[in-house]
Formats: sequence, structure tokens, C-alpha cells
Amino acid sequence: MAGSDAVDETLTEAVVDLVLRGMWRGAPESEHRPLVDAGLAMAKGPMVLPTERAKATAAQLLRVPAGSEQEERITAVYEAFLPVNRKIREVCTAWQCRPDGSANDHTDSVYDAEVRESLEDVHEAIQPVLRRLERVLAGSGRYMTGLDEALDRFDDGAVEWLASPLCDSYHTVWMRLHQELLLVLGISRAQDEVLEEELVRRSRG
Repeated sequence: MAGSDAVDETLTEAVVDLVLRGMWRGAPESEHRPLVDAGLAMAKGPMVLPTERAKATAAQLLRVPAGSEQEERITAVYEAFLPVNRKIREVCTAWQCRPDGSANDHTDSVYDAEVRESLEDVHEAIQPVLRRLERVLAGSGRYMTGLDEALDRFDDGAVEWLASPLCDSYHTVWMRLHQELLLVLGISRAQDEVLEEELVRRSRG
């Protein structure tokens, strides 16, 4: 992967982490303060956000060589990921909202159990995808670990561990995975949305 001469090497791990998270809620922690001082992050109200320079740095650091075998193999994994990505969005929406659009107050245990079954389908579907990714992208094994831990906490009754942005919830870990795939492959969000729609349409015949 390409390096970045513009950023102190001691800050690169924190830069990548913040960009993959998208934000840090709360006052800047010790690892964020140097990023703010270096112009790589900004404190905005109760959040710490990456700057455009930080995003560009993370993209440069994570991008695999274009046209390489590694890029080809990760692209295949990414294309397997996208249809499952649509499903996790549907699960999180169903957990938060009833089919009629009203908020899910979680008083209907049957409905919530159906959503949990759908989440299990997603969890089973993503496992072979992540096993493939782990073989071609160093460090990506942390995503399966994070999803497993979030699911365990959710099943223990901590419902925020499905979709809350305030913890390393299932959805939060998933979003980081998605963001890393985009940066590794140099794919924009617009391109991502078009390809996901195409792959979902194909998968549904």
C-alpha cells in the first residue's frame, strides 16, 4: 500500500481509525488531540470529525495497487459483500421502524424475534465473505470479531448493540468494514450505490 509523506507516521493509525469510524462522539481523546493539532481532525460540538486532508491520507494509505491480483481478489469479495450490505440495512431499518413507518417500541416480541432471525441470516451470510477477505487483506479479521462481540451483547439484552452509533454496535462495525473496502479499492460512494443496486437486482433474478 502507498505511504504518505505528508503525515507523521506516528499519526497514521489514528488517522485511518478516525476516517473508518467517520466520527468520534465525545471530547477528543488523547489519540485525537494530535490529529486536531495537525489539522487532520476537527472538534465540532460533541464530535471529532476527520478533515478532508485526513480522508485523503487514509485513502492513500489503504489503497491497494490498481490492477494488482490483490485488487482483483478484494474486488470479488466486495461484490459478494454488497448484496449482504443491502440486507443489513433492511434489518436495521426493521429494528427501528415498523412496516407502517411507526417507531418500533419493542413491545411486540414476535416482530422483534423475526427481525432477530433476519439478522442471523445476515450474520451467516457475511461469515464466508469475511473469511475470504481475511485471506487477502491484512487485519480484516477484526471485523468478524467485532460483529460477533456486538451480536453477543445484543443477545444479552443490550439492544443498542445492533444499530447505535454510540458504541461499537453491529452496524457501526459493519460501516467501518464497508468504508475500508471502498478506500482499499478506490471506489466512491456514488459508484458503490450503483453497483450495489445492480448486484442486488441480479441476485433477485
